[in-house]
Amino acid sequence: MARDTSKMSGVQKAAILFITLGPEASAAIIKKFPENEIQKITYEIANITSVKSEQRQEILNEFIEINKAKDYIIEGGIEYAKNLLGKALGQQRAKEILDKVTEATQQYRPFAIARKADAHQLMNVISSEHPQTIALILCYLQADKAGQVLSALPEDVQAEVAFRIATMSNTSPMVVKEIEKVLDSKLSSVVRSDMTVIGGLQTLVDLLNQVDRTTEKNITESLERESPELAEKVRESMFIFEDIITLDDVSIQRVLREVEAKELALALKGCSEEVANAIFRNQSKRAAAALKEDMEFLGPVRLMDVEKAQQKIVAVIRRLDEAGEIVISRGGEDAIII
Repeated sequence: MARDTSKMSGVQKAAILFITLGPEASAAIIKKFPENEIQKITYEIANITSVKSEQRQEILNEFIEINKAKDYIIEGGIEYAKNLLGKALGQQRAKEILDKVTEATQQYRPFAIARKADAHQLMNVISSEHPQTIALILCYLQADKAGQVLSALPEDVQAEVAFRIATMSNTSPMVVKEIEKVLDSKLSSVVRSDMTVIGGLQTLVDLLNQVDRTTEKNITESLERESPELAEKVRESMFIFEDIITLDDVSIQRVLREVEAKELALALKGCSEEVANAIFRNQSKRAAAALKEDMEFLGPVRLMDVEKAQQKIVAVIRRLDEAGEIVISRGGEDAIII
């Protein structure tokens, strides 16, 4: 029975790739692998009895796509690679490929152990550190984990850390090594010998997309006071629930098809009249009336629950935007001509 290639391990895919390439081409590649990896791959090759042509082609295509992505990243960075791959393969496929490239390279990044640690454990370890130290560590974490840690920090520290993340650029490997020592050898990846480019606006945006709405609002308001120009750039790169009013009617209607009525009713509790009207006008009179009844029927609700519902809807909007089914306006960059 043929195995689904998406469920295969890297070793299994490598084995099929080498079988597909043939002994001569494979020999030139596999000799560059570490000895332990060679053993795993050759063992897998020995245990493969048959491979369907579709599997071979799929794995070969994946190999080619991932290597193209690596070349594009080297040439112009992640955004450059994302744009080129998106045009050639579509945004969703481009994201999948870049995720695989990122996953393959993350094991070589500093703070590898921190990336595997529980967010609560990390919070206990770094909460008393200087905001600059916390900012540096969060830059190396997955966005969702960094968001959890940031959300757990005191509000004044959140704002300070967020500002330092957004304005961070190059960090000396020596500084990273010192921070690893402060964490008492719990973080043990090898630091590259050259300057490491981390942080920046996109890192902060990715992080803010993972935190709760209260944290997000606190940070953006603090950034507004500290650096209005930076706060404006962050807002231009993000999409929050209130930004639904910036979507065209067709996009709002597409979003509503993905959202459950109960979730929408909860999300609209306490929102501005402008946002509510944007939703109501894109529903039939009957659906709008039913939604208003649902909102009244809910009665008093917890702010936490409302924000959670709003985040779910924002996640739907961002997913549809990435899939190219709707367009989120981000200034002149996404101007549309009809």
